[in-house]
Amino acid sequence: MAVQAVETLDGWYCLHDLRTIDWTSWKYASSEERESAIHEFKNLLSKWEAVENEENGSHVLYKVVGQKADLMFMFLRPTMNELTDIETEFNKSKFAEFLLPAHSYVSVVELSKYGPQHAEDDPRTQERLKPILPKWEHISFYPMNKSRDGEDNWYSVDFKERAKLLYEHSKTGRKYAGNIKQIITGSFGFDDWEWGVTLFAHDPLQLKKIVYEMRFDEVSARFGEFGEFFVGNHLAKDEIDAYLHV
Repeated sequence: MAVQAVETLDGWYCLHDLRTIDWTSWKYASSEERESAIHEFKNLLSKWEAVENEENGSHVLYKVVGQKADLMFMFLRPTMNELTDIETEFNKSKFAEFLLPAHSYVSVVELSKYGPQHAEDDPRTQERLKPILPKWEHISFYPMNKSRDGEDNWYSVDFKERAKLLYEHSKTGRKYAGNIKQIITGSFGFDDWEWGVTLFAHDPLQLKKIVYEMRFDEVSARFGEFGEFFVGNHLAKDEIDAYLHV
């Protein structure tokens, strides 16, 4: 018997763009070059802020902790073409000459129809599909799959059983309301994993606690497969000069 696929509501397209700074080249650049690069970069940030103020997209910027990258951008836009335009414009900037690609992830904001049905024209649903990203102090991003291994094959489980497992999983997440903001993005056909999970927190310890506790839910314990984690601290526009000062 065929297993029923879940329908999704899809919102803004999403790009996680991670870069490593070539600090040696940056330090040996002239002060005029560095000043010009910073000025142009801050103008780009202002341009993205204007888009966000008009609620035509959103973005955040974080300093990555650890050696996987230095900067993590997260962009949301109504179309895939706009993500390409942002990436291309940034790549042509002076500051990008001092950056090396570290990682990227392409997806789209997603709401599944497992639980209570979301009316697509409901303002609350639209806020979730087209969110203004929080500028909270800390971020954690990771990709994930659902297992397709033997009896633990998510895609052969009955729809009602999947819905039950996800409902139990969501109850754990709701315990962190106010401490964690979560954005789920779907990446089937877009990238190497099936979903991207982005968590925002004021206290970084809450990132550890929610991921750890959710691992004990059956849907994660049996079916969850997780990729590389990236964690960072918020970098506001008015902190750019101090961060890049040499």
